[in-house]
Amino acid sequence: MPPPVNCSSCGTALAATAKFCHKCGARVGAIPAPLQAPGWPVGLPWGVAGAAIGALITLLILRGGGERAAGGGSDPEQSAPRSLLPAPDISQMSPEERARRLFDRVMALAEAGNQDSVQFFVPMALGAYQQLPARDLDAQYDIGLLYLAAGDALGALAQADTILRQVPSHLYGFVLRGQAYERQTNRQGARRAYADFLKHETAERARQRPEYAEHPRTLDTFHAAAVRAIGPSR
Repeated sequence: MPPPVNCSSCGTALAATAKFCHKCGARVGAIPAPLQAPGWPVGLPWGVAGAAIGALITLLILRGGGERAAGGGSDPEQSAPRSLLPAPDISQMSPEERARRLFDRVMALAEAGNQDSVQFFVPMALGAYQQLPARDLDAQYDIGLLYLAAGDALGALAQADTILRQVPSHLYGFVLRGQAYERQTNRQGARRAYADFLKHETAERARQRPEYAEHPRTLDTFHAAAVRAIGPSR
């Protein structure tokens, strides 16, 4: 009687007449398959996976670099709003000149309807005015106009109050109040500002305050708006 045999694949004891392993199904007498094919190093599968991951990372880096080169990156300088106006060189300016140049830039951008750039430059301009050694009434008015350009009616009203506390009849205070109330669609407040402007305009213009010469067109425009709103002063 032939001796019992063991499965060459799993080692299970088999009957001498068995042709297949009843546990793993391997053919009795078959040569065990090698653990790995000849010529394939043990670390090759992991090496292939690593190479694939490396290629993917390289591709992502190259794509990112290409996007930055094409202007699609997230460079803070590239994300700043652009305008057609050249940026003023303020590095060598006095505080007063720096504030004035930034103010002029914001006003030009606002007039051009470039609101994104206005919002970008207004904080710089306000910061420049805060650094002035002293802020006269003209500077307070400029700050109020910057707030209006940024859509901040409350900030403009605060500057109007500051001006009128110092000079209760100053036309700049009424101009800021009227424009701020118009932004808020506060018709009653705007009419009151128009009336106060017309009431004090003649006497104030006769004083020929130096700051009035800085914005003569603004005063003329506000006068026309006041006359349209409530009629000429009596």
